[in-house]
Amino acid sequence: MSDVEQLERRVQELSPEELAKFRVWFFEYDADLWIGRLPRSEAGKRDELIAEARADFKAGQAREL
Repeated sequence: MSDVEQLERRVQELSPEELAKFRVWFFEYDADLWIGRLPRSEAGKRDELIAEARADFKAGQAREL
């Protein structure tokens, strides 16, 4: 079984509360990786928008696109 398959299985076993915490953690982790790929000048311009998006997500105001 691959690492990804093991992760998928573990995520499926999480309680709703644990899944919610994991979802927030992964969202922030993924955003940090994405930001790290931007040139510094672009990343600086987007800091405010990113902070606002994170706050909306944590407040439950995000929706899937």
